Amino acid sequence: MSAEPTTLDRPVHRAPMPTRSLKPGVAKQILRLATRRVPVDVALPDGSLLNRRGGSPAAGRPGIVLRRPESLYSRVAANPKIGIGEAYTAGDWDAADGTDLADALTPYAERLSGLLPAWMLRLRGLVDQPIPADQRGAVEDTQENISAHYDLGNDMFAAFLDPSLSYSSAMFDRTRPVVVQDLQEAQLRKVDAVLDLAGVGVGDDLLEIGTGWGTLAIEAARRGAQVTTVTLSVEQAAMARKRVEEAGFTDRVEVLVQDYRHVVGTFDAVVSVEMIEAVGERYWPQYFATLSRLVRPGGAIALQSILMPHQRYLATRRSYGWIQKHIFPGGLIPSATAISEHAGRVGLAVTRTDTFGADYAETLRRWRSAFLAAWPTIRSDTFGEEFRRTWEFYLAYCEAGFRAGVLDVAQIRLEADRRNMP
Repeated sequence: MSAEPTTLDRPVHRAPMPTRSLKPGVAKQILRLATRRVPVDVALPDGSLLNRRGGSPAAGRPGIVLRRPESLYSRVAANPKIGIGEAYTAGDWDAADGTDLADALTPYAERLSGLLPAWMLRLRGLVDQPIPADQRGAVEDTQENISAHYDLGNDMFAAFLDPSLSYSSAMFDRTRPVVVQDLQEAQLRKVDAVLDLAGVGVGDDLLEIGTGWGTLAIEAARRGAQVTTVTLSVEQAAMARKRVEEAGFTDRVEVLVQDYRHVVGTFDAVVSVEMIEAVGERYWPQYFATLSRLVRPGGAIALQSILMPHQRYLATRRSYGWIQKHIFPGGLIPSATAISEHAGRVGLAVTRTDTFGADYAETLRRWRSAFLAAWPTIRSDTFGEEFRRTWEFYLAYCEAGFRAGVLDVAQIRLEADRRNMP
């Protein structure tokens, strides 16, 4: 196993405290109010239900068990957006016996906007934390933010990813039952789809922003393209170079540890799979300006991006959540509208969008199952029980978001906007 420290062992990114914090008793009442509106039983240690006075768990209904309710209330009081996830990591609550964690979380995601009264939601700014300065995407901070996640170790990721080592949504064949489809096959279908979207073929010069472990670069080289791929993860770059060499494409693929903003030259196509989420909203103008600068006239850009509804993006873009603190420092999910608007400001137009959010839910379900099955081989002095619970919650939390439609994923083609061309 890698000796890289986990996100829990690293110095935590410091954020300003919320403008105000709640009292634990108030947090308890808010949780009781929110959970009453959701068909999930929330059981206290004595067997009674937080969300239904005098009731008992219903047969067939998903359930949550509060192991240490007072600790949960204190964490939620300190920060409502971060406390639920941190309470799970600490063991303050669990999915009930017979309930899958994502099944317990999905009904909440489905009712996200209606969990609390509108007047209470309008007060959330009083307890929200702003995004820390070192997570806003500046060049000098980006390397550390990327390393905090992707340099956890190649062995750790390989333990639960498919053999292609693809760490983004797969794309399943909609003409066949998903249950019979192989994840690696679905991941390669995704790679082919995004390369097709960019029109990558024999003799093309391709830039990939965000190398991963090299699968897309290898498949593009297999098509006859010349590939430059950039990453900020030292561990990923080392593995990608090894895989490129084993595939016999060292003459067609160059793997660089480099910020995309420092790439020079122009390319027939630019492809970036689930990298924009790490850029930071402050730097989206620079990101799209760089894409526009790097693609040759007549070329195309293909992005794969997680998306959220535009109104939710506007409501949450300035606040700091559990995912940003513990999983993806500096991350922010855009909306399709935000992408179109920022692209348009640098002369790029969205010419095609293919969404497949349900496929991400299935991808995450398979990753979590594989992660938990592989845990005995992942567990070490570096990766302890807190790490396991953090990643179990992360994967289930995201799966619930895609199952509920709160999150989506799309492959998006960008081209020079011909309306603005002379």
